[in-house]
Amino acid sequence: MTHDAAPGVRAFGCQSMTGRLRRVLVRPPARHGGASWQAFGWRAEPDPVVLATEHEAFCTILADAGAELIVAEAPLPANPDAIYVYDPALVCDAGALILRPGKQARRDEPDAMAADLLAAGVPVVGSLDAPATAEGGDTLWLDERTLLVGYGYRTNGPGMEALERMLPDVDVVAFDLPHHRGPGEVLHLMSLISPLDDDLVLVYLPLLPVRLAQLLVERGVQMIEVPDEEFETMGPNVLALAPRVALALHGNDRTRRRMEHAGVEVLAYGGKEISYKGDGGPTCLTRPILRDH
Repeated sequence: MTHDAAPGVRAFGCQSMTGRLRRVLVRPPARHGGASWQAFGWRAEPDPVVLATEHEAFCTILADAGAELIVAEAPLPANPDAIYVYDPALVCDAGALILRPGKQARRDEPDAMAADLLAAGVPVVGSLDAPATAEGGDTLWLDERTLLVGYGYRTNGPGMEALERMLPDVDVVAFDLPHHRGPGEVLHLMSLISPLDDDLVLVYLPLLPVRLAQLLVERGVQMIEVPDEEFETMGPNVLALAPRVALALHGNDRTRRRMEHAGVEVLAYGGKEISYKGDGGPTCLTRPILRDH
């Protein structure tokens, strides 16, 4: 269900990746959305019952952590990727920027996202037009005035230029992403890095852009490294629910222990269907609308 925030209460503002999560948009899997899993590049056919059960349990964790859940209701055609609501938009302090996915099959999602955000009281303050492409997974707030953007197969030069125009008071810093396995498999910037606090991030260092690693060192940001064997199981993709409180996929035990050693409280969810099969971790499954500054 979507609705406006209470009168006098801030409804949006999210130029942070680690402030306490207050409002977040999610989209439950459609009853028959998984039927087109092959066309969308999923690794295997999802079990619709388990898919729905896992998503409900995931949302329960978010709610128990104190986040208000905004459930997307704008209709979309059969599209299993639609549960990954991080990608079609970017929410800043002024409102929502509606993006344009580099993945052709997801081009219907931005309009639906715009409708859902408007219903939740978030104004749309900008949008991307062809030939610009940008996906939320390639964007990351290092701080409230620094947006990191990954240049890759899903986000192009015109897309980054559009973000710079729409965010005139923000330093938009671009980094080339590695080719890795090419355009057939998504490799977003946030496949490689997840902020845990203002001075702490989780990274897969072997694929991290050199200039980004150098920037983190210059800013005094500590890096927790994900081991090689836990990269493919989305070890680097975690969602900060608050500073040093992270939601991660169940498993990836070495990564979890490393986060805990750094003072991070780690919550876990089961994601065999909603995450592993579609290559979308906890960040991908959420579109944060409001965080504490």
